[in-house]
Amino acid sequence: MTKKEPEVQNVGSLAQFAYEELREQLITLELPPGQPLHEAELGKSLGVGRTTIREAFRRLECDYLIVSHPRRGTFATNVDLAELSEVTEVRILLEPLAARRAAKSASPQLREEIRQRADFLDKLDPSTDERTLMRHDMAVHRLIYQAAGNSRLEEMLVRYDNLATRIWCYLLDKLPSVASHIKENAALLRAIADGDEARASSLAEDNITEFETVVRKVL
Repeated sequence: MTKKEPEVQNVGSLAQFAYEELREQLITLELPPGQPLHEAELGKSLGVGRTTIREAFRRLECDYLIVSHPRRGTFATNVDLAELSEVTEVRILLEPLAARRAAKSASPQLREEIRQRADFLDKLDPSTDERTLMRHDMAVHRLIYQAAGNSRLEEMLVRYDNLATRIWCYLLDKLPSVASHIKENAALLRAIADGDEARASSLAEDNITEFETVVRKVL
């Protein structure tokens, strides 16, 4: 007897759960580049059915995190370091825009959340596992994109930040500690919370420039 898919009203939320879980594993390389991805195995590990995994796969392929080949299967995409320049070219234009919009338009509730995130970064233990640190970095950027209040901009930046984070995770063993880089985001968050558009934009640009500089030093 085959396992029944969850009730219809739960499929959407389960698909979102599966998508987010697999996306994080792909970004942090817990699912390594080039690894075959099997619906049954992933469904069992996440406690969902194959239909849910297929929906997650569809979205992950649009994010350039997996690739499907007819008669061969589905695989985690390789990390292409040659993409760094293209990724940076887009981010250095859009990240300052998102920071500026967030400083201007964030709701009082989001500004408070942003301040709390800045306080959290100040207290971040530098000895924290580096992939956990990268998850904190992603959370910072997701919060800024949300506060920018433009869903199209948010969607695009999440996609490019995912690709940049994969490059960072791919080179973690060669890079200096990422803790100081991530803690520097506290200043950016406070500029946004304070409504300082110019400073927020400038710090966001500095963040992207520093990222590429650090990565290129080890290439």
